[in-house]
Amino acid sequence: MSRPRIVIVGAGFAGYRTARTLSRLTRHQADITVLNPTDYFLYLPLLPQVAAGILEPRRVSVSLSGTLPHVRLVLGEADGIDLDGRTVHYTGPEGEEGTLPYDRLVLAAGSVNKLLPVPGVAEHAHGFRGLPEALYLRDHVTRQVELAAATDDRAECAARCTFVVVGAGYTGTEVAAHGAMYTDAQVRRHPMRTGMRPRWMLLDVAPRVMPEMDERLSRTAERVLRQRGVDVRMGTSVKEATHDGVVLTDGTTVGTRTLVWCVGVRPDPLVESLGLPMERGRLLVDPHLQVPGRPELFACGDVAAVPDLDRPGQYTPMTAQHAWRHGKVCAHNVVASLGRGKRRAYRHRDLGFVVDLGGAKAAADPLGLPMSGVAAGAVTRGYHLAAMPGNRVRVAADWLLDAVLPRQAVQLGLVRSWSVPLESSSPEVARVPGRPGRPGTDAGRAGEPAKAPPGGEAAEKRPGGEPAEGRPGGEPAKNQPGGEPAKSQQAGESAKNQSAREPAKNQPGGEPAKNQPTGEPAKNQPRGGDAKKGPSGSPRASGRPRRAVEAAGPRPARGGSAKPGKASRGTGAGAAGKRPTASPGPTRSAGPPTEPGPEPPAHQPPPGPDIAPGPVRRTDGRAEEGDS
Repeated sequence: MSRPRIVIVGAGFAGYRTARTLSRLTRHQADITVLNPTDYFLYLPLLPQVAAGILEPRRVSVSLSGTLPHVRLVLGEADGIDLDGRTVHYTGPEGEEGTLPYDRLVLAAGSVNKLLPVPGVAEHAHGFRGLPEALYLRDHVTRQVELAAATDDRAECAARCTFVVVGAGYTGTEVAAHGAMYTDAQVRRHPMRTGMRPRWMLLDVAPRVMPEMDERLSRTAERVLRQRGVDVRMGTSVKEATHDGVVLTDGTTVGTRTLVWCVGVRPDPLVESLGLPMERGRLLVDPHLQVPGRPELFACGDVAAVPDLDRPGQYTPMTAQHAWRHGKVCAHNVVASLGRGKRRAYRHRDLGFVVDLGGAKAAADPLGLPMSGVAAGAVTRGYHLAAMPGNRVRVAADWLLDAVLPRQAVQLGLVRSWSVPLESSSPEVARVPGRPGRPGTDAGRAGEPAKAPPGGEAAEKRPGGEPAEGRPGGEPAKNQPGGEPAKSQQAGESAKNQSAREPAKNQPGGEPAKNQPTGEPAKNQPRGGDAKKGPSGSPRASGRPRRAVEAAGPRPARGGSAKPGKASRGTGAGAAGKRPTASPGPTRSAGPPTEPGPEPPAHQPPPGPDIAPGPVRRTDGRAEEGDS
């Protein structure tokens, strides 16, 4: 008898706990596969400390292969699920595509930044859901303080050292608290010429800080924030965002170069395309975390609407504490569905919450006992050490070093502004520029020149020195005016099959290059029979990393499937924005674009080290939406 195949989509709190528990329960009698865009589990509660320079990024990143024995790791993102065929289609980090068959499927894809229809926010704000965003924020805040300290212009200094955080929940409160301490330490060592000090603002439409917590803890957190000089404004949010500042809902204009978006999260858009019953963007499941009518399908974490048995008619909230417990129950029920053990219904007991406010300050209510000050700080850090599945010694060592040594306030420049757009379906992976576009993206449109990578980088350069795809000889042509021959040509030698008077195919001025997105379609772009065939026979672009696509433009349509019970990723706000898939296989649509993308606004500033090159277009395939 063949071993059952269990596929887990996502390795967040729910997916990681499911895989770890399944590895123990199955005792090597099942093939367990985890599909995840990264090779690590991210401990999100400590991410603000990464942005503040307390912890190094690898401290909050737990290796999947190193901590999940007997579990196969597949790097990639699920972009199509065939429920009837029981297969998951995915795209790997280098553009390769594959299919994973399953007997049991666990959806634990997690969540992404929640979007609100506020003008300018998508272009000028950044979220806080992954390591790239935390690293970018640390570099950005450090750079703004350094630039503010070097200028004599009081207006510019005030704008650069003003940091606006929208959303006073757990994440926003911790970001503002740690950020204020970080910038104050910078200014103490390097005072500003104008005599000004950094200013942090925390905005929220809620009546108090962290409204989901006990009111006593909210008062404690707000008191600590105000003691550190944070401007806390409740009942206020952002009405419009520009490059130079923000306009608040009370009519106030605030000059700033930093807008951190922490208004909340929404479930990963993948589950919306399954065609199954939903509840506010989450997949409806029974108390056993099983999808009704689909005995082989389970869901847990932020993508699952799990009934709260202690509060009939309500669902468990989207928190890490619930996701971690979902994973354990889900693993037991998956094993029970294979004929081993009994099913369990999900019930939870509230153990309390902890909020790290930096230094020795925290707000906590373990087992319902409200605490503040040093005692709360000790409980908070002890809880995090106990909850982390790895790296405990390294985290404790970083905390000890931070207590006795000054922080290293340096900007590494590893993550740029355009690499971490707010509107991304994958905040855990930074966008990568410089690869050929596929149909439906800006760089892949026929009749339009390819856009150069931001920051003035030459078009022929690729990350890691990788040659451009579709070039002869494996080396990119210069493609620069001035008559310089292609690198694949000998100096003074004409291109093959060309006369001495005729310019090379990949040189400007003559016939457009066959592999350039000019008047003639690129040879390596899908068009009719020229496209390579995907697993189901539908055309697709070859060698195109899925993440790199986000650098060029919006994602392809999250169209409906020609086959009931099958879904694939696409784009559009509703049925009108969906593009039907020509083939029943779970692949991405590769047809030509239906309409050109928006033109950059005239007032858009030139690309720089901290400015996105043009408007950041949607990359998660969703129209602007309200609270979901």
